[in-house]
Amino acid sequence: MSDVWRDVDAYFGGVVQQDEALTAALAESAKAGLPAIAVSAAQGKFLALITQSIGAKRILEVGTLGGYSTIWMARALPADGRIVSLEIDPHHAEIARANVSRAGLGNKVELKVGRALDLLPALQGPFDLAFIDADKESNADYFAHALRLSRPGGVIIVDNVVRNGRVIDPGGDAMVQGVRRLMDMVANEPRVSATAIQTVGDKGYDGFLMAVVQ
Repeated sequence: MSDVWRDVDAYFGGVVQQDEALTAALAESAKAGLPAIAVSAAQGKFLALITQSIGAKRILEVGTLGGYSTIWMARALPADGRIVSLEIDPHHAEIARANVSRAGLGNKVELKVGRALDLLPALQGPFDLAFIDADKESNADYFAHALRLSRPGGVIIVDNVVRNGRVIDPGGDAMVQGVRRLMDMVANEPRVSATAIQTVGDKGYDGFLMAVVQ
């Protein structure tokens, strides 16, 4: 079945019309040795559509990697929009900057290098959209900061919350435990309304959490 998932994602990737800057971002990231864990083209377009649908002007991204998702969201921003993207790995950040620049979006992206939990306390909101796609062990901490920095009506999306179904295992690994702490937090947080959606595709069996700040 996973072959079918990949083939369908490849088909949808053609339908959503990745251009040269996006395909180059993936190719250059692979050439530089970055892990192949960027969002799919369909997921990137989803992030762009969310950006457009809520009229976002300021986006917080936790986990830049090679800048692929950054490009999708930055393109959906208005001319005066801006993304603040946090990346712990200087090598990843260097590749991301080159990819973002090649896409002509350097003026919309502020890339900060360092441990996100060290950088987040100094950020000033409000943000309209937050996309969290970094180490899963710290998901709950990232979400707490994103909530603090979000405007009412803002959206917070956390990627990779299903973990190939392992999220239901209370004895799961550290990444699973990080997701479960996040879900417990969200379930008891009256300031958000949230859901989690399971997905399949070229990234396997996974899913995302989406929360709207009340």
